[in-house]
Amino acid sequence: MKEVEYPDVADPSAVGTYPASAKAGGGYVWDDVLEYRVWCYPRNGAQYLHEGDDYYYAFPTHREAAEFSAATAGAQPPLALIRQREYIDEPTPEQYVHVREERIAEWPVEFLARPRRTERTIPDFLSPSAPPNRLEILRGQA
Repeated sequence: MKEVEYPDVADPSAVGTYPASAKAGGGYVWDDVLEYRVWCYPRNGAQYLHEGDDYYYAFPTHREAAEFSAATAGAQPPLALIRQREYIDEPTPEQYVHVREERIAEWPVEFLARPRRTERTIPDFLSPSAPPNRLEILRGQA
């Protein structure tokens, strides 16, 4: 089975400096990967640190995060901490809004299979002439 290649982080020297709290998922598009995180849960067997609170380790590559996750009791699969300079909000199903502000979120790494946002991604997604399955645009298939 071929291993999936995930993008490099934008600034390896900044890995581990981002706040622990971040938005969760959403936004449909991504601009930069800031770090890969592996959350550890003492209640699931992770080492008891930080008075039993959940904690994470940050990594500059997905490969390092995945190896750590696989070898560590109580560790979850890696997440990607991403930056969205602009994103798509969906306040109600199929009602899309172009938001032009920066947002930092944790994403399942599989979402990084979508191409990085370009200048045309969001306008094409919101266009009246978009394909019936707008997600084809985000997947780089339209």
